[in-house]
Amino acid sequence: MAMLGTYVPGRSPLHRMAAGPKLVALLASVITLAIVVTTPVGAAVAVASTVVVFALAGIGPRLAWPMLRGPLLIVALIFAMQVVITDWARAVVVCAVLLASLGLATVVTLTTRTSDILEALLRLLKPLEKLGVRTDLIAMALALTIRSVPLIAEVFTQVDQARRARGLRPSPRVLLVPAVLAALATADGFADTLAARGLD
Repeated sequence: MAMLGTYVPGRSPLHRMAAGPKLVALLASVITLAIVVTTPVGAAVAVASTVVVFALAGIGPRLAWPMLRGPLLIVALIFAMQVVITDWARAVVVCAVLLASLGLATVVTLTTRTSDILEALLRLLKPLEKLGVRTDLIAMALALTIRSVPLIAEVFTQVDQARRARGLRPSPRVLLVPAVLAALATADGFADTLAARGLD
């Protein structure tokens, strides 16, 4: 099994798709989900469509489940909060959109090389260079954001595995605190790497 957040070679239609159109499609899909999905039925269709995308990319359950197990813990907490604040139907819609968006971003990271993502982002942002904008830094930030989705999922998976090994019951304190600390440590690692390469 490939490490989460790394490119998984393949010959699927999504692997053959250029990085630029793939990123545009991801953005358009996330925006569409947020606008169109307003009912539990629509939420079910959104999640089912994401499953189909995983299948088209050749990413089976054995690879998909470890990546989604971590985010599912957070989505479950958000669901509980939404039920208390609003109602179950709204909770289903919000969590389905969030889960579908995370799933689509994960598929993009696993079917696209980081170098291709950076090149595509630079091309898309190139017009901003005329305004004096550092498009290379923006592209790097966006690429790291997209690439961090499966990485954060891995962090939550590792925290949950540690909880199970210690026989602890799931709770916000047991799951969220270690996961947030690990995520911050990962961010510090990113910052150190970028600083070592001369990027501030």
